[in-house]
Amino acid sequence: MNGIDHVAQLRSRYEHVVAGAMHVESERGTDWVVLQKTPFIRVELGPGGEEIAEELRAAGIDATLREDEVGVLWEKLALLAPVALTTSALGGPIGDVRGDPWWRARLGGARAEVVAVASAEGVVIDEDALRSLHAKVPVATQSSMQKDVAAGREPELAAIAGPILRVGALHGVELPVTRELVSLVEQRVDAVR
Repeated sequence: MNGIDHVAQLRSRYEHVVAGAMHVESERGTDWVVLQKTPFIRVELGPGGEEIAEELRAAGIDATLREDEVGVLWEKLALLAPVALTTSALGGPIGDVRGDPWWRARLGGARAEVVAVASAEGVVIDEDALRSLHAKVPVATQSSMQKDVAAGREPELAAIAGPILRVGALHGVELPVTRELVSLVEQRVDAVR
């Protein structure tokens, strides 16, 4: 699940919940087999994830433990949201976003805004490192939200953009690019329906 709100919801129902972030592009095929489309998979787990991390490492997956659960969630959101919003609004992979000056500016603007919101929440995100990560994402990468929009499925717009908009408003952070991208994604969703 993407975003940051789901952890509290899960804890209201389950006794043991470990916050984490998985960095990979994958999708479920028509035969329900999961296809990993990126050459990497990395998992970060918050407190309580020691046993899970050991099992993941034994399976050959890069798994790290972090003491800062909130940081894990906001860093994943900061990596994901700008990519998901721009690729979904454009209807193309990240290479198309980076290759067009107008869309590249939206990617940068959304990145700066989510970093500002995370900072207002006390989470320090290295924007230069994030920019570098966004530059290294393989050109053909499509976000899961983009795939959902294209397939006519309900996108995770509320889970991905919702916390940024809500927490930004709480702290008085201006979010013009994020709002613009949300509107463009909503227009694309309406056009597909």
